[in-house]
Amino acid sequence: MKKTTCKNSIMKKLSEDLPPGCHGPVTVTGASGRLSCCMESSTADIPLICNWLISKQGYRFASIVIEEMPEEWLAHYIFYGDSNEGPVSISARINKEDNSLPSISHLIHAADWHERETEDLFGLVFQGHPSLGEFVLHEEWPEGTNPMKKDFDATIPYIHKEPSPGWHPPGIVSESGAFMMPIGPIFSGSAESAHFLLETVGEDIIRMIPRFFYKYRGVEKTAEGLPADRALLLSERFSGTSAFAHSLAFCHAVEEIWGIKAPRRAVALRVMLAELERFRHHVAAIEGICGSTGLVVASSQAGILEEDILRLSCKFTGHRYLFGLNMPGGLQRDFGNTECMELGRDINEAFVKLQDMEKRLRYSSSFLDRLEEVGTVSMEDAVDYGLVGPVARASGISGDLRTCLPYGDYGSFEFSVPVEMEGDGYARLRILFQEAAQSNNIISQAVSSLPGGGVLQHPAPGAKPSGAALGWAEAPLGATFHWVRLKEDGRVARYRLTTPSFTNWHGFHLSAEGFAFQDFPIILATFGLSNAECDR
Repeated sequence: MKKTTCKNSIMKKLSEDLPPGCHGPVTVTGASGRLSCCMESSTADIPLICNWLISKQGYRFASIVIEEMPEEWLAHYIFYGDSNEGPVSISARINKEDNSLPSISHLIHAADWHERETEDLFGLVFQGHPSLGEFVLHEEWPEGTNPMKKDFDATIPYIHKEPSPGWHPPGIVSESGAFMMPIGPIFSGSAESAHFLLETVGEDIIRMIPRFFYKYRGVEKTAEGLPADRALLLSERFSGTSAFAHSLAFCHAVEEIWGIKAPRRAVALRVMLAELERFRHHVAAIEGICGSTGLVVASSQAGILEEDILRLSCKFTGHRYLFGLNMPGGLQRDFGNTECMELGRDINEAFVKLQDMEKRLRYSSSFLDRLEEVGTVSMEDAVDYGLVGPVARASGISGDLRTCLPYGDYGSFEFSVPVEMEGDGYARLRILFQEAAQSNNIISQAVSSLPGGGVLQHPAPGAKPSGAALGWAEAPLGATFHWVRLKEDGRVARYRLTTPSFTNWHGFHLSAEGFAFQDFPIILATFGLSNAECDR
C-alpha cells in the first residue's frame, strides 16, 4: 500500500490502515479536481472498502461509472459525505477475459440498480448479485446485446426479438388467492411509460414490482464523440422539468476539466435560476398531489400558479423550462439587475399565493386523511436505499448537495434544509412547501446582491485539455451526478448520468407495500418522480 501524507481525513485513514479483511494493495493517488480522494484497489477488496466508507465513515453511495479500455474495464465507485472534503472515488481494473467483479449490493443496497444497469448495458457480471438481466433491456432485445460497449453501432437498427409466448411477469406472492394487478405502462396525460405490478391476496399491496426503461434513449451512448457543447444539449433535454440543474452539473464537470471558473455574476445568476426551477417544480408536484386526492379546486389553483411561473420564466429567460442558458464557463446571456429585481418580486407574489394554499390544505381533514400515515418510508429504509431529495428529507435525512458538497454561490446565502421525520405522504408535501419557501428566500437574496462583471469565461485559445471530472447539483428531485471524460480533441469519451429519479424509483416500492390499492396513485404523486429522468 502506498503511504501518503495528506490533509484529507479519508485519504489519511486509508494511508494509515486498511479496512479489516482487506488484503491490499490500495493505492491512494490523492485529489483529482472536485474529487477529494482517488483510490485504486483490487476487485476483491472493493466490497470491503465500499462497506467501510458507508458503515464506518458515514459516506453515501453516489454512482458506479464504467469505462471500456482496449484491454480492460475501469470501474469507478463514487461516494460522498456531509463534510466539505468532496466525493471519494474507488477504482478497479477488470480484465476483459474475466469480465466480472464482485457485487456490493448485499452490503450497499443503493448499488443494486446500478449493478443491474451495468450488466445490461456493458455485459459486466457482478458476482453474487441475485437478480441480473432484463432491467434496462426488456425481453425484445436480442441476447448478448450491450449498447454501451464500444463495438455497438448505435446507427444500425437492431432486430427486435419476439417475446416468448410463455413469458409472464415475475411473481413473488404465492399464497392461495394471490393475484397481480398491473398499472401501466400507458398512462393518461403527460406521464411517460412505466409499469407497476401490484401483488396481493386482498386489498393491501404485499409486493410492488416496478419496470421502467420503455423509452430508454441511450443518452450516454449518443453523447460519445460529441463536442462538449453538443453533449450539453443532451444533458438539459433528457428531463425537461429539471433541465437547468442537469445542465449545471454537466457544466461543472467540463469546467473542472478545462480548468476554468464561471465569473462571479454568472455563479450568482445560476443560483437564482436553479431556485426558480426548483420553485416551479415543487408547485407542479403540489398540483399533482392535490389532483391525486380529488381536490379539483386546489389542483386547479396550483396549476394556474405553475402556469404563472412558467410564463415568468419565459419572459425572463426566453424559455419556459430554462433551456439554453448554461454553458461551460458560465451563461449564454446576462440579465439586467432591474429584470432580476422584477423577477424576485413576481416570485414572491407567487409564494404568497402558495402560502395561502398551504394554509387551506392544512385544515382540510379529508385531504389530510389521504396523506397522513400513508406511504411511509422509515429513515432506516431511506438510508439503506440511498434515497435523495425531498423524499429522503421527509424521512429524516438532511442530505442536500447545496450544503454537504457546496457549489456555486450557495455558501454565501442564508437558507435552511427542511427535514421531517414521519416519512409519510404528508411529510413529503410539507417538505415541498418548505423548500419552495427557501427557494423564494434564496432568490430574494440573490437578486439583491448580484455582483457586476461578465457572465462567461472562455477557455484560453486552443486550451481545452482532456481528462475526467465529476459534476453535481441538487436538482429539484435530489442529488444528480454527471461524470464526464473528454478526449484530447475535446469530444466526449464517456458521459455518465446518475439522476435522483433513478435513485428514488429504486426505493419507491417501500412506500406502496402494506397500503391499500386506492392509496397507490396518491403515494405515487407524493414521490413526484420523473420517468424520463430515470429512463435517460
